[in-house]
Amino acid sequence: MGLRINDTIPNLTVETDQGPIHLHDWVGDSWAVIFSHPKDFTPVCTTEFGAVARLDEEWRKRGVKVLGVSVDGVEDHVRWKSDILLAGNAEPTFPIAADKDLSISKAFDMLPAEAYLPDGRTPNDTATVRSVFIVGPDKKLKLSMTYPMTVGRNFTEILRALDALQASTRNGVATPADWQPGDAVIIPVAVSNEDATARFGSFETVLPYLRKAKLRA
Repeated sequence: MGLRINDTIPNLTVETDQGPIHLHDWVGDSWAVIFSHPKDFTPVCTTEFGAVARLDEEWRKRGVKVLGVSVDGVEDHVRWKSDILLAGNAEPTFPIAADKDLSISKAFDMLPAEAYLPDGRTPNDTATVRSVFIVGPDKKLKLSMTYPMTVGRNFTEILRALDALQASTRNGVATPADWQPGDAVIIPVAVSNEDATARFGSFETVLPYLRKAKLRA
């Protein structure tokens, strides 16, 4: 059985370029983004790590911890960070977990249990290890995305999805398609019109089951 939305993430102890971490302790009371890669020193992944590094202030503003995962060792991660800085124009200060034994990749259902690393492997041997996981302070999986080898991830969209998750969790609402912070949110069907008025002041009824309102500051 794979890891599904609202499942508790495995509490693994993993080695990183910044020392060992226990996943649940590392998440703590924060939100977390865990993003995985099939190999160090690969072109698409290098640009992605640079994109995450450039968003350092945005993660911090949202109280989010970031963990990279790559199916290589700590020594490679340390050397790779120099390339990431050069290509991305930002220093990657977040830890990168070393998943040489594939324990993270298998526990997060990115690879089958029988997967192994062959001699002289290429990124194609771990191609499905290109996922993003957003984890809440309750240590539960809130969102996951998996990308193919040839498509770089859009971390602006991941930030937007994180904003939507935090807004919906904090306010007990949902968010419509293409929602951005400051846009109207969706009032759950279970909330009566009277309660909606009390909570939001005013709201728009688009359909009997679709009501929108602005969040109060």
